Amino acid sequence: MSASTDTAPRSPAQSSLPEDAGVLGGGRMGSGIAHALLLAGCRVRVAESGAERVAAARANVEKAVRASAERGTLDPAALDGVLARLEVGEGPQFLAPAGLVVEAVPEDPALKARVLSALDAVLAPDAVLASNTSSISIAELGAALPEHRSLIGLHFFNPVPASTLVEVVLRPGTPDELVDRARGWVQQMGKTAVVVRDSPGFASSRLGVALGLEAVRMLEEGVASAEDIDAAMALGYKHPVGPLRLTDLVGLDVRLGIAEHLERTLGPRFAPPQLLRDKVARGELGRKSGQGFYTW
Repeated sequence: MSASTDTAPRSPAQSSLPEDAGVLGGGRMGSGIAHALLLAGCRVRVAESGAERVAAARANVEKAVRASAERGTLDPAALDGVLARLEVGEGPQFLAPAGLVVEAVPEDPALKARVLSALDAVLAPDAVLASNTSSISIAELGAALPEHRSLIGLHFFNPVPASTLVEVVLRPGTPDELVDRARGWVQQMGKTAVVVRDSPGFASSRLGVALGLEAVRMLEEGVASAEDIDAAMALGYKHPVGPLRLTDLVGLDVRLGIAEHLERTLGPRFAPPQLLRDKVARGELGRKSGQGFYTW
């Protein structure tokens, strides 16, 4: 299937998310996905590991939901009811009642494969698994799952509450019925689906990383300052944020990991610049560490 966007209305059967949905991983991406599912009307379970991470995940999701009420995208009168549909607990077993579970753990193929297998063991046979991976092959992730298990890529964008895009990634043999359901789910969350086949970096990461790596090379070569490189793209091409500031927001370590994966699968044009490697080695990971290409 070729890439496309989805704006056409769907039937209720196609567009309805399961009443119970789950998210494995309560970090920035996982909490954002949980926020989107809550505002779409689901009862949402978020699973983390350890009491400290469970508490942090709950705080992350509640903060995102309250921010929606403050911005006016959620009726403040509905706030308590939305938060009442949130549960946070430990481990894959906690997500067993869910009809759809999105894994949002770090971008590590082995880790993602392990958690998907653990989820498969506890979910009902007709439950759908989704990966929020930004670059890893969905077919590779699903290789150890039983044939009957539905698996699809749902690549949300950071920050999830503000982003209106979700990449729906199809592994070979994905049935049309599941594609239609996934498009409907994305629409119900108030976002737009872009459907892509399973290939390295999909569409968004492949293009976004290519631009980001070239911006790092330009900075490394002294072509211009980080601020001016970003201004060139923001003012000249109407990008909402420049590629270096965006790399800080995504995380330099995340960008490095994706670039290394794309270099292995697509070739040397995705080789990470030494400046990016050096910054990650120094712990300059972007906004989350306080220092990246910018000081936060």
